[in-house]
Amino acid sequence: MTQASYGQFCPVAMAAEILCTRWTVVVLRELIAGSSRFNDLRRGVPRMSPALLSQRLKNLEQAGVISRVKTSESGVFEYQLTRSGRDLQPIIESFGIWGQRWVEKQTTLQNLDPQLLMWDMRRNLNPTPMPKRRSTIQFLYPEVPTPRGTWWLIVSPGKDVDLCSVDPGFEVDLYVSSDLKTMTAIWMGLESVRKALHSRHVKLVGDRHLAATMQTWLGLSPFARERKIVA
Repeated sequence: MTQASYGQFCPVAMAAEILCTRWTVVVLRELIAGSSRFNDLRRGVPRMSPALLSQRLKNLEQAGVISRVKTSESGVFEYQLTRSGRDLQPIIESFGIWGQRWVEKQTTLQNLDPQLLMWDMRRNLNPTPMPKRRSTIQFLYPEVPTPRGTWWLIVSPGKDVDLCSVDPGFEVDLYVSSDLKTMTAIWMGLESVRKALHSRHVKLVGDRHLAATMQTWLGLSPFARERKIVA
């Protein structure tokens, strides 16, 4: 029995000892979403210290939830979900569904983070309606201090979507200017691109097709379809 143990034989209590330490569920969210390398995991939990992330990964490995696998690159490892870890997917998804339905909207939108928002948008972007060529979209959040207020998404056919916080040097096809709260609300399904354009909280300049299809290609939260139950 560890110092943090509940001292109960109940399976709920025993599972909570592993899963309910601070940041653990969020790290599992990232692993289930497909991140497997330490640096990618860090981008999904930007406010978590590297030392704490390393400790949580060790705890999950000791619990048999993940395995640490050496890659073909020297000194590079990946963290892969075990069968036990994959069994957690519906549990983590249920956390998100509950939060989307029941956590009050304004409370949710107090937790703004441009790096996390852009990383999630990059991961969920749908390139289908985009041109069959490289497209570069620049996002500007005027109220966010430089350099965290400017980001670039680079979408190339057949390749992973790239996210840059430094100018990649490509010609920009579409400029998106928005306050961070509005873009976060759009990503979470609490606002639409159309309404944000009408209220002038979002401004689009550039390629008309990219602008017209933004609601379709924009990477929304996997929980965006869930409706708020609280006011």
